[in-house]
Amino acid sequence: MAYRFTDLLPADFADRSLREDVRTGLTADPKWLPPKWFYDKTGSALFEDITRLPEYYPTRSERAILQTHAAGIVRSSKARHLVELGSGSSEKTRLLLDHLADGENVYTALDVSGSALRQAAESLAGNYPGLRIEAVRADFEQHLAQVLRDPLTGRGAGGRLVAFLGGTIGNLRPAERQVFLGSVRAGLEAGDAFLLGADLVKSPKVLVPAYDDAAGVTAAFNLNLLQVLNQRLGADFDPETFRHRAVWNEDEAWIEMRLRATRPLAVRFENLDLSLVFAQGEELRTEISAKFTRARLEQEFTASGFRPDGWWTDPGDRFSLSLWRPA
Repeated sequence: MAYRFTDLLPADFADRSLREDVRTGLTADPKWLPPKWFYDKTGSALFEDITRLPEYYPTRSERAILQTHAAGIVRSSKARHLVELGSGSSEKTRLLLDHLADGENVYTALDVSGSALRQAAESLAGNYPGLRIEAVRADFEQHLAQVLRDPLTGRGAGGRLVAFLGGTIGNLRPAERQVFLGSVRAGLEAGDAFLLGADLVKSPKVLVPAYDDAAGVTAAFNLNLLQVLNQRLGADFDPETFRHRAVWNEDEAWIEMRLRATRPLAVRFENLDLSLVFAQGEELRTEISAKFTRARLEQEFTASGFRPDGWWTDPGDRFSLSLWRPA
């Protein structure tokens, strides 16, 4: 095997987590679910379609930054070991791997999907035969500090670049971000660095269409969540009774994706022995996607024990990559 696979999660982790999130989020007022449940096979394919839409700028903006600045970012970080959180397909990661310093280099990919990890690791092993690849199935919200302290991720060796790309940090609420950044900081040593991809605040005329495209692909992506609940938990949602909405919350500086009930309805979860009711017009929030300013990021990172060490944006200043060091 050209890579090593380590599994830190129980076999029933995904099912148990989904049940807990449904019981917590759908019995709350207002109702909510975290966006990680979008990504079944259909949802993942729809998201790939979203990234190619003219309205959806984040993916291509981040890629443009990496294509232009990856060499400088890696050189600035002095990285020999790349650790990626929520690695997924590891496609954008290749732009960083191409510029690691000569010598024995390591890539540690951390994700909750074992199949995605194996597929990405096998592909990378074929393209980077000299690269040591560690695929770690783990939940960064639970295992991040543990993983960063583990010898598998180069603890004690220095020269690690921990990457969290794609603007995923925007899915965390402020208190969750504080905990996350604290966990990252606790796992870093002198000589390590943290690379963040974060979307930037801009006009709602740009933001809202990115989450509510004219072709309706994002609406289909959002509504597919109901099918995920039907298939995995025996729910009886009728997606035709909900409408997709994308709302800019100016006070919180984030986009909210919601599903609005078009009429009063009751939903039964056969596998949970749970029943819910929705009033007409009641909304289920399925995602927040926070947007940042440079000043806001510096404030949050400084409070968590970091100092800034680099800032890059695309030509339209829509998206950012930033480098942070332990203070």
